Amino acid sequence: MTQNLTILFDLDGTLINTAPDLMSAHNHVMRKFGFEEKKMEDIKSLAGKGAWVMMQRSFKEEIKSEETKKAMTKEFIDFYSKNIDTYSKPLKGLVKFLDWAKNKKISMAVCTNKQERLAIDLLKKLNIYKYFEYVAGSDTFEFNKPDPRHLTDVVEIIGGDLNKTIMIGDSEVDEMSAHNAKLPFILVKDGYTEKSENEIKHDVLISDFVGFEKVIEKYL
Repeated sequence: MTQNLTILFDLDGTLINTAPDLMSAHNHVMRKFGFEEKKMEDIKSLAGKGAWVMMQRSFKEEIKSEETKKAMTKEFIDFYSKNIDTYSKPLKGLVKFLDWAKNKKISMAVCTNKQERLAIDLLKKLNIYKYFEYVAGSDTFEFNKPDPRHLTDVVEIIGGDLNKTIMIGDSEVDEMSAHNAKLPFILVKDGYTEKSENEIKHDVLISDFVGFEKVIEKYL
């Protein structure tokens, strides 16, 4: 089947506001290992590149032992995987948009630097996994964002057309991926990044998915 359009989505901060559960897991680890907890704005700036990078950036120079870092990261993933959907919610208007897109025969997939099993589990628990034809996590391939193959391989797998594909994300990692893959990029405001929206190149800027159908209609 030839799709009208393929949309690739980032997950954290794009489809779902996961920051509260990421913060809960992060601060659980910090308390357990005797380090300072972080605030929500800190977590959002740390969270865009996956658990290992997130924890590494949080440690900075504070923790020297690689063994301790690995133990803390494992504890983070263990705790987070058991509490992945406590506070996480889809962005406003998302489910209505996904229904509309499915009815329009738009092909959709997720490209995230979250571990694949965690991404799928979260999407299932929030009852939106059914909308996506493929979910590629940080460990699905031997590469991940900003490597363009994280995007282009997914498009190939689901039988899409790169000339009819767009990427939606909330950070410079997503923008770099889209740029490297030569895809249009839609930026979600207030993302999980240290950069401002003016520092991240984008074709369209959105706050959520309310009325997003009008944006996508221009690509059909």
